This record gives sequence, C-alpha cells and structure tokens, in this order.
Amino acid sequence: MRAVVVGAGIIGVCTAHALRRAGLDVTVIERRSGVAQEASFANAGVMAPGYVGPWASPGMPRKVLRYLLRPEAPVVFRPSLSPALWRWIRRWLRECDLERYRRNRARMQRLAFYSQEELRTLRTRHAIEYEQATGYLQLFRTEQEVEASATTRTMLTELGVRHTLFTAEQCRALEPALHPATGLAGGLHLPDDETGNCAYFAHQLKDLAIRDGVEFRFGVEVQAADMALGRVESLRTSVGPIRADAYVIAGGIDSLSLLAPIGIRLPMMAVKGYSATAAITAFEHAPFTSVMDETYKVAITRMGNRLRVAGTAELGTRGMSLRDGPLRTLLKAAHDWFPYAAIYRQAKFWVGARPMLPDGPPVLGRTPIGNLYLNTGHGSTGWVMAVGSARIVADVIAGREPEIDLEGLTLDRYLAGAAA
Repeated sequence: MRAVVVGAGIIGVCTAHALRRAGLDVTVIERRSGVAQEASFANAGVMAPGYVGPWASPGMPRKVLRYLLRPEAPVVFRPSLSPALWRWIRRWLRECDLERYRRNRARMQRLAFYSQEELRTLRTRHAIEYEQATGYLQLFRTEQEVEASATTRTMLTELGVRHTLFTAEQCRALEPALHPATGLAGGLHLPDDETGNCAYFAHQLKDLAIRDGVEFRFGVEVQAADMALGRVESLRTSVGPIRADAYVIAGGIDSLSLLAPIGIRLPMMAVKGYSATAAITAFEHAPFTSVMDETYKVAITRMGNRLRVAGTAELGTRGMSLRDGPLRTLLKAAHDWFPYAAIYRQAKFWVGARPMLPDGPPVLGRTPIGNLYLNTGHGSTGWVMAVGSARIVADVIAGREPEIDLEGLTLDRYLAGAAA
C-alpha cells in the first residue's frame, strides 16, 4: 500500500515515519526546499502537556479587548473586513463557554499526554538528541497572578502532573540568572515538562525515515486533488500527477486551499506566532531552566548556545511580515529577565502561521472521501502533539485500533457543515 503525505513540517515528518513503521510505502510532498521551514521552524520548543488547552476559554474575549490598548501584549487582534475572520471569531466565541472549554481541553490533553509517551519511546529507540531539556518554570510578576494560578494547580493535581508553587526566593535559587531588578512574586515549577528544538528533531526524524525507505520530494507544489468515484485519484502537482492508495493532508494552514475545492471546509485560521533566537554572549547570565513569563505569555528557552524567546498570538493579519508590536513584547520579556545573556538586537526574528481551529483540538484520521485522511489544525500545540497524532493517523490507515479514544479529535465534529 502506498501513501502520500502532503507537508513536511513536524506533523508531516512524524506522519511519514509512523506510516513507514506501519508497513506502507511513503512519499512526502513539500513545496519548500526542506523539512520544518514554516510553523515548525523556530517555535518556543515547550512540551508541557498539562498546560495544553484551547485558546477559546472563559474570559479570553475580555482579555483580547483589554490587550488592544497595550503597547506590549500577548495577544494582538487586528480587525479586518474578511468574512472568514468574522465567521471564525463567531465560532470561537461560542467555544469560550466553560463547559465547552473543559471538554475541548480534555480532548487536547488526552492527545498531548499520549504523544509525550510516544515521543519518549521514539527518542529512546533511536537515541535522538534535539537540544532537549527537562524542567519548566512559570514566572508570576504579581500576587494576583500567583492567586490566579490556583485553578491551574488544581487541574495539574487532577492530571497527576508534578508541580510546586515556588516563592520568589525559590525561583531565584533554581534559576540564579533571573535579573534581580525585575519584580517577581513567585513561580510554578514543573520538573517533568520538557523543551526541545522542534526543527532539529524533524530533520533527524526525516533522516531516519529516509533510511527506512521514505521518499521526500521537495520543491513540489500540490495544486489540486483530482477526484473519481468519490475518491482521490491523484494529486495534481507542479511536476505532474502523483498517485497513491492513501493521501494524508498535513500541510498546516495551507491544507485549506487543497481541501475546500473537494468539499471539506475546515474553520481554520492562521494565528501568527513570533520568536527571536539570539546567540548567548554571557553564559553566566543565561538561564538553564526554561521559563514562561505569565504576564506576557513569552517562553524563554535555552537551545544549546542560543536563547529562543517566543510567544504572542496575532489574529487578523495577512502575510508573514514581522511586526514591531509582537517583537517588542518578546524583547521586553527577554530584557526584563535576562538582560545581559545575549545581544537581542542581533537576534534572528521569525514569524509563523499556527493553523488554529476555533475549538482547539486538531482533526485526525478519516474524511468522507474514502482514501483521504487529515492530520492538521494543531494550532500552537503541534510540537507537543506531533508524534501521537502521527501514530493515530498511521493506525487508522493501517486498519489498527488507535490506542486512545478519538472522540472530539476527528472531522466528525465538523461534518454538519464541512463535507459536501
């Protein structure tokens, strides 16, 4: 059986590897010149399953409106006249209901914890190194943030996630590089959460997949899917038709343009995320522990001899141009906590499009088209969900029962208006 995977980001590469392990002949089609060159390229690298949850949450609409007036903000909303944007916002607002939020969060965490275990198994089997580290410290600037973390701590206890509420002194003892002049009320330490270089992992897994027989075809653009008798007959590409028995769409936000013409309309929106990667110039002032600034939702992660500063969510803008506002937010957090660790003005800045669905969970597995499968819509959690999502899709295509319940993780929840 031959499968074609469209997309070579972290989701597509993991899918290709999983399909090959399931015994299929696999070809990956990617319009870029290599793997992990878009949303997977320079993300925060944080893998914290207990923190995985939908962007649509109670109180979030009010926060977004409040952020509109702030020069540095974790969320940026730029209204436009796009009908697709307002349709997405209408659905997103509906999902901010408390019960819907709890349901969607449970679905996402079910997948994230499964994926974490699958990643650890894969890492051990192949001795993969990808600048990974263990331990994560959430920093609270105010007592109000400490108090507000009570709900999160209750949730983490219910999930069995080890965590400890630290005083400011304990935070500074764990991470002595924290700048003493920056106000700190406390922190939440998660010793088992992980970070790692997503793009580096994708490159290594690609090499493993090639050794196992997976073919990667770079610089090939998929133009359309040609249909016959309710199935995909071939993919029309820039190098001619490509045929297979099964097709997996794992192209992130670009999946929309391929799916809509064949009647599958996902309510997916590009939410832009930003990062800055700077070479460490003063190692005594650089962190060893990955930290998250709770006020600005900015993660600061050490990757080898570099610091990755990542965060913000920007909704409503087209194109992938870098904007000053989100970059100011990143640099403020970096300068506040680790001002002497790097020359941040010399950093490499990046922006990527997170494929966000209004309710949060991705869509995995079957579609109404018999030989077409999905692995897309992971939003900002693609890295933590990638290995598990790939294993699930491979199991479905190979006719095996997935190891976790897929309720709420498939296209079924959108079928009323998604498929013709």
